[in-house]
Amino acid sequence: MSPLCSKQFRLVSVLLSASAILSAGEKPTRLDIPFPNPRLTMAGLPWFAENGGRLARLPARLKDTFRPVVWSLAQHTSGVRIRFRTNATSVRVQAKGSTGQAPHMTSVMRNGLDFYVDGRYKGSAWPGAKGVLSRSFSTYGPASKFRDITIHLPLYNSIKIERISLSPGAEVRPPSAFSLDKPIVYYGSSITQGGCASNPGLSYQAILGRRLNLDFVNLGFSGNGVGEAEVADAVAEIEAAAFVLDYWANPNPETYKRTLPPFVRILRAKHPNVPIVITSPFFNPGRERIQADKRKTTREFVAAQRAAGDTNVHYVEGLEMISEDTAWGLVDARHANSLGFYLCANGLEPHLRRILNLPKQ
Repeated sequence: MSPLCSKQFRLVSVLLSASAILSAGEKPTRLDIPFPNPRLTMAGLPWFAENGGRLARLPARLKDTFRPVVWSLAQHTSGVRIRFRTNATSVRVQAKGSTGQAPHMTSVMRNGLDFYVDGRYKGSAWPGAKGVLSRSFSTYGPASKFRDITIHLPLYNSIKIERISLSPGAEVRPPSAFSLDKPIVYYGSSITQGGCASNPGLSYQAILGRRLNLDFVNLGFSGNGVGEAEVADAVAEIEAAAFVLDYWANPNPETYKRTLPPFVRILRAKHPNVPIVITSPFFNPGRERIQADKRKTTREFVAAQRAAGDTNVHYVEGLEMISEDTAWGLVDARHANSLGFYLCANGLEPHLRRILNLPKQ
């Protein structure tokens, strides 16, 4: 056989071999991970294991102690994140969710999810008309490099994650550690819950979480952050690096003044040395008389606590977050938009760095 014929024979043999493999169905397969799964780390859900993998922000065993509307809002996945480390070049998320709408909220914030790689935003997805969400994201990197993946779930609705699948040959590892081993726990109102960021990853807690490399738990309950003792009991179960009380928006001034001291006492009974940060109202056009009253209540309460010896209670002035000069950070003259949450994060960040002894920028 001539050299040319020999080369042609070998080429035909290779092509036939490849064809045989493909015809046998031996194609590279994606790594399919059904949800929930121990390979996927859940953040923002202190009771995730106890609740049997349910995406609920409060413990099911205490359901009957909460007002029904609070329990219903606890099914919203605000602050909930799926985290893992992988060398996958693409990640596909399959889920079912709602298609609910509100005039001052984006659909992706209410119903969708955000995809971050190594702390950087890479894309979003939201359910179609039938509530089905299926989206593949590129991780923008080679298969030789491992990257941290964070998937932020909806702020104002529930969602059912069905599976996450990774590109063929991918491995999954635990995500990189946070700077502290305990989360910051936020309790409050619709503003705390994330209304009205444009995206799930743009609540002020999420912005601060990326900046400070800290875990967080979002216990904001839209219209229903009124300082109930039953909710305080649940909040106090969490081993936290700090508690941030941000519930000034919902109660009237009298209720706020009445509930703030016992809420703090409940936290202190279980956490005598953990920092408690209390924010006062940011600027609200048309409601400034009421908000000024609540700012006074907050300042005076924190001053009294510190004078009594509890120097780990801290006051943060809301006008350091959004003031009259930055009221364009509001979407409806009351809730923050994404830029407003950026301003809120800017106002709160130096306080948290100081209180938690984190490095200054």
